[in-house]
Amino acid sequence: MSLLNPPPRLLMGPGPINCYPRVLSAMSTQLVGQYDPIMTGYMNEVMSLYRYVFNTNNDATLLIDGTSRAGIEAVLVSCIEPGDDVLVPVFGRFGHLLAEISQRAGANVHTIEAPWGEVFKPEQIEAAIQKIRPKVLALVQGDTSTTMLQPLEDIGEICTRYDVLFYSDATASIGGNPFEADKWKLDAVSVGLQKCLGGPSGSAPITLSDKYVQTVRKRQHVEAGIRNENHMDGLGLRIRSNYFDIPMILDYWGTERLNHHTEATSMLYAARECALQLREESLENSINRHKLHGDAMLAGVQGLNLKPFGDLKHKMNNVVGVHIPEDINGEDIRHTMLHQYNIEIGTSFGPLHGKIWRIGTMGYNARKDAVLHTLQALENTLRRAGHKLQSGLATDMAFDVYTNEEN
Repeated sequence: MSLLNPPPRLLMGPGPINCYPRVLSAMSTQLVGQYDPIMTGYMNEVMSLYRYVFNTNNDATLLIDGTSRAGIEAVLVSCIEPGDDVLVPVFGRFGHLLAEISQRAGANVHTIEAPWGEVFKPEQIEAAIQKIRPKVLALVQGDTSTTMLQPLEDIGEICTRYDVLFYSDATASIGGNPFEADKWKLDAVSVGLQKCLGGPSGSAPITLSDKYVQTVRKRQHVEAGIRNENHMDGLGLRIRSNYFDIPMILDYWGTERLNHHTEATSMLYAARECALQLREESLENSINRHKLHGDAMLAGVQGLNLKPFGDLKHKMNNVVGVHIPEDINGEDIRHTMLHQYNIEIGTSFGPLHGKIWRIGTMGYNARKDAVLHTLQALENTLRRAGHKLQSGLATDMAFDVYTNEEN
């Protein structure tokens, strides 16, 4: 074995992406003890910074130590009791993930499905809520498997009318697309760092409404052996995970600092730097930047004589799906891009596996040179594979997007 020396990849897939240099630098900062006032001060700063990221005033805004899936699991396992009804609208791979985690937590899971490449209308979700009367609605905002962005603006009001907890996983979309936790009346949100926030996977910021916190606090002090009419014993009410027990984690992050785990200090440094960089740029500017470079990439792939996937009215700013031409081996193209140009683009899952590529423009890689370099490499790779295209048109069309923005 030797010193770590990975190749200089340009990660232009659906995530993870290359980290902002400042985030990498922050991760190399020396550790301090978890109860050192310097460390608890950084924790307080992280809570404040992520209130900005989520557009919320929620006190309960903090980090779950683990990947974005850890945040999902913590939110769902902590609020779902065995036998609860949970509604999951599925429009891609990650809706299926929310359904699976909810089922493992003991929920009666109900799903409705939209074709991959489409999203749900509010009335479809309301009709399902009226029928099922769930305790929780779990809904992905941006699903990178399809590149679609589910509108959330009207869903919170529906959930409020029917007394449903509204949870969204916004890992793929936060920071590059509009997100309004309070305005849209969300009760719980979880994300990861490895997309538009420009960090590594390994920390999951979450924010929780007072309603959500009150719901999970009711389970906190249930003792084993307590009987009630709904459960054979008190274990039925207890949160089924110690590590993902949100009331305990809230106590760790709160003023009492009750020991629950040892905070992942280097990941907290990374999460802090991601949010600090976003605040310095401003949410509005970050969203506009992701839209600009996403629009340029979309124009560019169309200039390559490639067809974008899905309903473009609901495409995320930060990733585009591209139909693989029938006469092209999609994996051969990805292999050449990776090993000849050091550029990674993504494949997809489920019914889209082998049918589309997914090309991201997010975080540190939402910039002009990354877009143009990727389009030039993809053009040459496709041309050599026999795909018919007009040389130079892809970058010309991307440049047109940039020129129109400047004007």
